[in-house]
Amino acid sequence: MGYAKNDILTVKIEDMGNDGEGIGKTDGYTLFVKDAVIGDTVGCRITKAKKNYAYARLERILEPSRVRVEPRCRFHRQCGGCQIQAMDYKAQLAFKQNKVKNNLIRIGGFEADYVEKVMEPMVGMEDCFHYRNKAQFPIGEDKQGNLAAGFYAGRTHDIIANTDCVLGVEENKEILECILNYMKNYHVPAYNEQTGKGLVRHVLIRKGFASGEIMVCLVLNGNGNKKGDFLPEQDRLISGLKKVQGMTSISVSINAERTNVIMGKEVHGIWGKDGITDTIHMVETKNFTRTGQGISYFISPLSFYQVNPVQTEKLYSLVSEYAGLSGRETVWDVYCGIGTISLFLAGAAKQVYGVEAVPQAISDARENAARNGIGNAEFFVGRAEEILPEKYEKEGVYAEVIVVDPPRKGCDAKVIAAMLRMRPERIVYVSCDSATLARDLKMLCDGGYEVSRIRGVDQFCHTVHVETVVLMSKVQK
Repeated sequence: MGYAKNDILTVKIEDMGNDGEGIGKTDGYTLFVKDAVIGDTVGCRITKAKKNYAYARLERILEPSRVRVEPRCRFHRQCGGCQIQAMDYKAQLAFKQNKVKNNLIRIGGFEADYVEKVMEPMVGMEDCFHYRNKAQFPIGEDKQGNLAAGFYAGRTHDIIANTDCVLGVEENKEILECILNYMKNYHVPAYNEQTGKGLVRHVLIRKGFASGEIMVCLVLNGNGNKKGDFLPEQDRLISGLKKVQGMTSISVSINAERTNVIMGKEVHGIWGKDGITDTIHMVETKNFTRTGQGISYFISPLSFYQVNPVQTEKLYSLVSEYAGLSGRETVWDVYCGIGTISLFLAGAAKQVYGVEAVPQAISDARENAARNGIGNAEFFVGRAEEILPEKYEKEGVYAEVIVVDPPRKGCDAKVIAAMLRMRPERIVYVSCDSATLARDLKMLCDGGYEVSRIRGVDQFCHTVHVETVVLMSKVQK
């Protein structure tokens, strides 16, 4: 039987896809239903029909799943951010555990029994709301022409006006309302993507959870004031933002390009410091309780820094545990960013080397090492596939442990080849995408390594994303 667009069907949801969509079948025909969760029986309307499957929109919940809960955010269905907020948190963790497991089996080619043996329980949160230390809010106009700040609706650039996201810090609302009021009072126009005109494009807000320091960076479509300031009546805005508890840094980023990239390359401080500081503490990984003073990091508007500091402490402590350092090892941290993992491991290593292609990140890493009085961490600007062979083959620098924390696309094949030539005793792979992780693990296993331990960390509650840590050990011949 064939189905067409706008057909309404009843289906029982039996599974969930990688993007959090419910999956069910009717007469052998597969339906992918956005916003449905495992166990729901729903009425849905087909939005795109293919020969053997279709995408559908949830119309009615006929029988709710026992894991369905009432979402805290009233925008969760329109906003593309929280795909699975309607699912009980324990069920979310189980979904993510299965997502990692299934990718390892399906893409990596690992045996199911083997994955079960080496995989450890997902690390969840006690409080899975207000965990994000960073948010980027587009500024624009709603359909009535009113100024709005919020988030883009899923798969669109239509702004949902919401200054109080349940994943962000409570100060976000006060800051955004201050900026919107300033813009209304002084007739500062929001950027219009269609025309390319208007001034304020986005607002970046970051908070140090340990320090309490707050950074605000307004992304501007050029310079809006010929007097020399970047904004009309700039002091008025600064005066309002300074009243926010913890405000430490106010800056602007100039981005006059017609692009989807949020931040511009130019950043100018207009009040306070150039950034904020935060501290990541070591935790004891059996019960995930804090130990020690931790490492302090300087974070600029352009710095990469993990968005969930509570879970980052657990994640990096797992990396340290998997690395198994005794004080005698040399460690390479590949894709090191601002040195977060490198400095975290330096206290237990003989020497740590970090490599990153972004010069500003390496500058921040060196500054962070000096800030913490760490003398056994050295950082290099460049491509890892060039730096690693040069240091190993030309200078004889060996590593007992290599840590990789690549972007979503995974490791460059040349980086994997370079690691296999160096042959460290252990490789610790930190991944934000279990599909590319599975692909890379397969190549590393083909090159003489075996997977010893795997553990997921829920860095992004209520979303489909999951961070994974893997310990790989060299196979002894």
